[in-house]
Amino acid sequence: MNPEVTIVVSPRERFSGARASLESIYKYTDIPFTLVYVDGGSPAKLQQYLEAESRARGFQLIRTDHYLSPNTARNLGLAQVKTRYVVFMDNDVIVSPDWLSRLIECSEQTGATMVGPLTCIGTPLHQTVHCAGGEARIDVEIQDGQPRRRAHEKLYFADRPVAEIQDKLRREPTGLAEFHCMLVRSEIFKQVGCFDEAMLNTREHIDFSITVAEAGGSIYLEPTSVVTYVPGPPLEWDDIPYYMLRWSDAWELASLKRFRAKWDLTEDEFFKRRYKRLGWRRHNTLIRPLARKVSLFGQRLPGVERVLVPMDRALNRYLTTRHSRLEGSEVKQDRVLTSS
Repeated sequence: MNPEVTIVVSPRERFSGARASLESIYKYTDIPFTLVYVDGGSPAKLQQYLEAESRARGFQLIRTDHYLSPNTARNLGLAQVKTRYVVFMDNDVIVSPDWLSRLIECSEQTGATMVGPLTCIGTPLHQTVHCAGGEARIDVEIQDGQPRRRAHEKLYFADRPVAEIQDKLRREPTGLAEFHCMLVRSEIFKQVGCFDEAMLNTREHIDFSITVAEAGGSIYLEPTSVVTYVPGPPLEWDDIPYYMLRWSDAWELASLKRFRAKWDLTEDEFFKRRYKRLGWRRHNTLIRPLARKVSLFGQRLPGVERVLVPMDRALNRYLTTRHSRLEGSEVKQDRVLTSS
C-alpha cells in the first residue's frame, strides 16, 4: 500500500530534541507514511545519527552544511512531496498514538485544506495547551478617513491545562494552524506556491494560514490528534549558534517588515513594540539565565545583564553576517545532499 502522506521534518530552533522527536514518529504513527527529513547544519553527532537512521529506516534525508530558516527548510522538503497530503513538523515535537490517522480522517471527512492537532507545550507531555486552533485574519478599519490594516492573531486556550478545557475541545473550523505540526492537502500549493522564504523567523504561520484562507481553503482543528512542542531551555552548547541565528535581530526585523509590506499593514504600535524588542527570545533564554549565574563569593553581581546585552547584539550581528556569506557560497555550489 502506497502512503498517501509525507511527513516533512525540519529544524525549529535547536537540535537536541531531534532524536526523541524522530523516535516518537516511528513509535506512534499507525499508518504508512513517507518521511523527508531536512537537516540544516546539525552537529556532527546528530548528523551521523540521522544518516544511520535514514539508511536503517529508508527515509529521505536532505542535508545542508549551513543553517536554514524554517520556510527554506520546508520548501526543500516540499519539493520532494508526491503524496496527497503533507505534514510539516518541527524537529522538537513529540507525537502521541494515532496522531496522523486522526488528522487525515478530519481532512477526509470535512474536506479541510489544513488540519492542526491539539498542540501542547513542555513536559510532562500532552498536558498543557499551546494551541487549540485560533484566529488569523487582516482587519480593516477607517481612521481619520484612511484605511488601517492590522493583522489579528489569537491562540485558543494557550497555557491552559488540557484536563481543564478538555470538554470544550471539538473538531471545528478554525483560523490558523501552527508549523509545530500541521497537515496540508498538497494540491493547495499549486494555487499558492511555496512558502515565503522572506519570512525568516516570525509570523510565517499567520502568513500561510491567511494565504490558504484567501485561496478558498479551509482550516480545521482536530483535538483527538495530540502532539507536544518541547522548547528549550535547557539548551545544549551545540544548539546555541543556530538558536542565536534563528532568533536573530536581523531575521526578526526582516520578517516583520516583509509581513507588513506583503499584507499592506499599518505600521502600528504592534510593529513599533516588536522593533524595540528585537532579540527578546535570546534575552529571556540565554542572557538573563547567564546573568543570574554570574556571582562573586556567592553573591549575584548587579548590572550583569546590561553588560551582556550589547555583547549579545554584537555576537548576533557577527553570526548573521557569517551565515549570509556561508549560505550564499553553498547555494551557488548547490551543496544540498540527499540520501534515502
